[in-house]
Amino acid sequence: MPLRIDGVVAAMVAAAMTVSMSALGQAAVEAPTHLEADQVSDHTDTAVRLRWEFPPTPPGEVAAIDGFEISRAAGASGSFEKLVDVPPAARKFIDTTVDADSAYEYRIVSVGRDGSRSAAAQTTGPIDTALSGWVKFKRSTADYFMWDRFWLLVIHIVICGSIIYYILQARKGKALKIRKIAGLEAVEEAVGRATEMGRSIMFIPGIQDMNDIQTIAGITILARVAKTAAEYDAKIEVPTSRSLVMTAARETVQAAYLTAGRPDAYNEDRIYYVTDEQFGYVAYLTGFMVRTKPAACFYMGSFFAESLILAETGNSIGAIQVAGTAQPAQLPFFVASCDYTLIGEEFFAASAYLSGEPDQLGSLKGQDMGKVMVAAFLVIGCIIATFAKMDDGAYLMMNMLDYLTERLLV
Repeated sequence: MPLRIDGVVAAMVAAAMTVSMSALGQAAVEAPTHLEADQVSDHTDTAVRLRWEFPPTPPGEVAAIDGFEISRAAGASGSFEKLVDVPPAARKFIDTTVDADSAYEYRIVSVGRDGSRSAAAQTTGPIDTALSGWVKFKRSTADYFMWDRFWLLVIHIVICGSIIYYILQARKGKALKIRKIAGLEAVEEAVGRATEMGRSIMFIPGIQDMNDIQTIAGITILARVAKTAAEYDAKIEVPTSRSLVMTAARETVQAAYLTAGRPDAYNEDRIYYVTDEQFGYVAYLTGFMVRTKPAACFYMGSFFAESLILAETGNSIGAIQVAGTAQPAQLPFFVASCDYTLIGEEFFAASAYLSGEPDQLGSLKGQDMGKVMVAAFLVIGCIIATFAKMDDGAYLMMNMLDYLTERLLV
C-alpha cells in the first residue's frame, strides 16, 4: 500500500508540474546557436575562447534553461568529456587548460530546470592551438620584455614625444596657449589693493620644510609676489615656521627686489622665523593679522588643520586672500574662505606660468596634451565597455572590446 500511495503522489506531482509548465508557457529546451571558437594567446599562455548566443524562444514563452554544459574532446577522434557548467547568463567562456600545439573540439548543451538536455551545438572543426610566429616571438622574448606592458610603453613614448615637441616649439619662439590661472592673475590686484590702502602684504609659505615640494612651489610664487610688491612699493611680511624656509625666502625676496630695480627697499627683517610648533605658529599669525590688518594674504604651501583658522581670520579682517595647496582635505576650506584658490596642479604649474621660460612652458603644454589623450582613451574605453555589457544589439561592440583587450593589449 505505501508503494501504491507513493506512486499516486508522484503521478499527481508530475501532472501538476506539466499543467504548471503549460500554464506558464515554457518553451522546450533548445541548443545554443552561433557557437564560435578561436585561439587567444599572450606571451606566457594560450587559451581557446568560446562564444555563443542564447537559444531562440518563441514569442510568449519562457525558456526554462538552468545553464549550459560545455564538453571538450582532444582532436577530431577523441571522446567528449564534461569541462564545466556555466550559468544561463553566460555568452562566453575561455578555456585556459589547453596545451599548446594541440587541437580540440567543443560541444555545448542547454540544461533545463527540470534536468532535460538539448541537442548539442558543436564546433565546425578542431581548434588548433599551434602558436603563430608572432606569439612564438613574444614567448621567446618574454624574459627580456613584458609584452603585456607594450601599450604602457606606447603611452610613455606619446607623452614624452608631446613634451619634447612643445619644448622645441617654445624654443623657436612659438606662442603656446596656456590656460590662465585666476589666482596668479590676481597677484597684481591684491598687491595694488595693499598699496592703495597703505597696508602690508602677508605671505605664508606653508608649515613644512624645504624638502616638501609644496614649499618649493610656494617660494616660486613668492618671487612673483615680492617683485610686484617692489614695483608697487608695498611692504611684504613673510613669517615662516622653518629656519631653512626663512633663508630661502630671504634669498628669493632679495633677488626679486634686485630684478625690480629697488634693492634699497629690501628689508630682511620682514622675513623671519617664528616657531616650528604648528599651533604656536598659527596663534602668532592670527594675532598678527588681527593687529596689523594686512590688505592681502597669500597662503602658498602645505597646510593642515590651520588652513581654516587662517582663512577665516583673513576673511574677518577684510583682506583679499589667495591660497594654493595640494592637500585635498584642506582645499574645501580655502575655496570657501578665500577669493582665489590654486587647486592641485594649478599650484605646481605656477612656476612655468609665471616665468614664461620656454622649456617649462613646453613641458607644461606637453603634459596637458598627454592628459587629454589619456582622458579620451578612458572615455572611449568606458563607452565600449558599456555597450559590451548590454545583451541586446551589442555583439559588434563586444567583438571590438575583445579585440582591443585580448589582441592589442597582450
